[in-house]
Amino acid sequence: MGMDKPFGKSAISVDEARRLITAEIRCVEEEVVSLSDALGRVSAARVKAVVTSPPFDVSAMDGYAVHAADVPSADTVLPLSGVSKAGIPAVPTLAPGTCMRIFTGAPVPTGADAIVIQEDVDADGGWIMFRVKAEAGLYVRRAGLNFNAGAQVVAAGRVLTARDIGLLAAAGHDRIAVRRRPRIAVLSTGDELAADMETGGPGRIFDANRPALIALVRAWGGEPVDLGVAGDDDAAITTALSGLKADLLLVTGGASVGDHDRVRPALQALGLSFNFWKIRMRPGKPLMSGMLGNMPVLGLPGNPVSALVCALLFLEPAICALTGRDAAGPQFEIARLSAPIGKTGERDDYLRAVVTTGDDGLSVAAFPQQDSSMLALLASANALLFRPAGAPPAEAGEPVQIVRFDGIAGF
Repeated sequence: MGMDKPFGKSAISVDEARRLITAEIRCVEEEVVSLSDALGRVSAARVKAVVTSPPFDVSAMDGYAVHAADVPSADTVLPLSGVSKAGIPAVPTLAPGTCMRIFTGAPVPTGADAIVIQEDVDADGGWIMFRVKAEAGLYVRRAGLNFNAGAQVVAAGRVLTARDIGLLAAAGHDRIAVRRRPRIAVLSTGDELAADMETGGPGRIFDANRPALIALVRAWGGEPVDLGVAGDDDAAITTALSGLKADLLLVTGGASVGDHDRVRPALQALGLSFNFWKIRMRPGKPLMSGMLGNMPVLGLPGNPVSALVCALLFLEPAICALTGRDAAGPQFEIARLSAPIGKTGERDDYLRAVVTTGDDGLSVAAFPQQDSSMLALLASANALLFRPAGAPPAEAGEPVQIVRFDGIAGF
């Protein structure tokens, strides 16, 4: 019997894998937080303004409020009838044939429809001479220019920025319903892994996956649960998962089919139902997805480069699905090759690359070495260069698809 038969499928595409991973994920519950704690949280529902902004017509400049018909030409002189300042308790009224001193942000008096800026007038005691004609609507910010009561100010599923928080406050809110941070449990597996200097030694390597993935979970809006390192032993893996309460279990290593790859049988013994266990991409073929009861499980390759590339393509969309955001995955852009590149094999390639911006747009060059053990190259890259399976060689100047790391939180 072939080792892949218990899973019922051969290797699947990246898009199909992402669809299967996110299809079984349900949004976490919502909670209400103060605006001071809302930065980076995900709005649970659309939010509407409870007030109109500005609530009345206000002046955009320091000057004099007039009825435009009263200042039909330059050299018009009107008596001063009062003053309007920001923060006054009521909108004043402008008497016909008069003007009123007004300051930026102050309510435009009832009866006025224009502001003449102070640089365009001459004041002589209680009389104002206008050196320009007044224009109706000039320097008047109409009520509701910013937004009206009942207008949507924040959409559901939005990662809240400082701009959003300011807008929410202006719209009359001091609290907002957000999705709670999903708990993402992170477990590294492998007899060769050392968690720190104390557990290091001959034949051991330091675990790079868990610290990096924990950082990404935080950057992408999750609450990481550090399960440490478990050896290639069913009992050790089972013990690490004992009593676990999480919204998603993330495991790295041990997802292949060798005698020492114990994640699959250990999770099967706990009742895991699998969606798939390998995908047509490089790096990252041994990717595993399934459900352990109501908890989604995502098994990433043990190789650090493969694990992090797969995290970008699959973990980030999974966390998005948990918090009600768009789970479509990273966005591709077009760049032109700055050097020739060879053909691809039977799997899609996601090559570590450097993108530069020039007069002709984006140019991209893949590193000549792409060994998936070279984490230093991933740290030096600023993009992935995508090459579909079976792609022929490409010459310099040809367009290709890229995923830039700029704008991807934490990556």
